[in-house]
Amino acid sequence: MTEDKKPEWFDEEKAEDFTSTVRSGVDSGEPKQKFEKIGRFQKKSASLPDLDVLEEGILSGSRPVLARAITLIESNAEHHFRHAQELLHRLLPHSGRSLRIGITGVPGAGKSTFIESFGTYLCDAGLKVAVLAVDPSSSLSGGSILGDKTRMEQLSRNPRAFIRPSPSAGKLGGVHRKTRETMLLCEAAGFDVILVETVGVGQSEVIVREMVDFFMLLTLTGAGDELQGMKKGIMELADAVIVNKADGSNKKLAEKTKAEYNRILHFLQPATKGWQTKAYTCSSVFHEGISEIWNVIKTFENTAKTSGVFEERRRIQTKQWIHSMILDQLQFSFFYHPDIKPLLPKIENEVIAGNRTVTSAVEELFNVYTKR
Repeated sequence: MTEDKKPEWFDEEKAEDFTSTVRSGVDSGEPKQKFEKIGRFQKKSASLPDLDVLEEGILSGSRPVLARAITLIESNAEHHFRHAQELLHRLLPHSGRSLRIGITGVPGAGKSTFIESFGTYLCDAGLKVAVLAVDPSSSLSGGSILGDKTRMEQLSRNPRAFIRPSPSAGKLGGVHRKTRETMLLCEAAGFDVILVETVGVGQSEVIVREMVDFFMLLTLTGAGDELQGMKKGIMELADAVIVNKADGSNKKLAEKTKAEYNRILHFLQPATKGWQTKAYTCSSVFHEGISEIWNVIKTFENTAKTSGVFEERRRIQTKQWIHSMILDQLQFSFFYHPDIKPLLPKIENEVIAGNRTVTSAVEELFNVYTKR
C-alpha cells in the first residue's frame, strides 16, 4: 500500500494491505489543521498520537478525534495500551455524567430500528447520543462483517449522534472487552446518553446489565410463544419490557402482549430496588410511544438517584469491572505462559484418552504456572 493511501490511523504492526479503500469523507466543519498531528505515524518510537491533542479534541467534542481515541484503546499493542491508559486517566474527571442505557431484544424485535428512532428523538430534544453497537462478527476471525451504521443511516448522519460498531472479539456473546473504556471516552466528549446494544444471544445481556444504569428488553407480539423460549433470568435483568412494532393491525395484539408481560412481571424480582418493571408498547417505524419510554427512563433516573440506588449500582459496577479485568488478565497470562502453551495440548489429549482426570490435569497445569 502506498503512503498516500494509508488511513490516518495506521498501525505499523499490522500488514500493509487493507481490505477496504480510503475515500474522502464529508467535511465535518472542524478546523483541518487543529488535530492534524493525530494519527501521524513515523518510526515505531514516535508512532503514538499526541495525548494533549487527543485530550483537547475529545473535550471539545470532536467526533473524528473520539473515533481515533477509541481505536487507540481497542489496540492490543503494548505501547498503545500504556498510551491509552494515560489518556483515560486524564479524562476520568470528565466522565460519569452520562445516562447509560442497555438495549437487548429477541430476534426480529427491531432493535436497530428502535435505536435509530429513539436516538433521533433524543437528538431532536437537544441531547447528544452515543451508540455503542456490537456488530455481528465472525466466530473464526472475530472481525466485524456488518457495520451498524448501515442499519441506522438516519441517526449516523445526525450531527448530535455518534455510532461506534465494535467487533465481538469472542467475548461472551459479543460485547467488546473495551466497551467500558469507550463509554468513558464518550462521556468525556460530552454525550448525554449512551446506548449499548447487545447481540442478544444470552450471556451478553448480563455483561451489559453490569455496565448500564437502565436496561430494556425489546420483544414482539405473541407473548405466549415468546415467553416459552425466553429465559426467566433475562426478564429479571430488565427495567422495562418494550413490545415493539405496535402499529396497524398489530396494535391490538401488542396491547394484549403488554398486558400478559405485566402479569408475569408482577411476580418477578425487580432488577432495580424500589422500581417496578413494567411493559410498554411502541412503534419504531411510526415513532409512536418513544416519548413515553423516555419519560419512563427519566422517572427511573430521578427515583434511583433520590433513593441512592443509582450511585450504589455505579459503585458495584466499578467493582465488577475490576474483577472482570483481573479474570481477563489471569486468563491471558495463563494461556500464553511459555511453559503452559506447549504442555496444554499434551495434557488435554491425556484427559481425552481417559488416562487421567480433569482435576489432576488442572492441578499439574497450575503447579507449572505457579512454579510449585
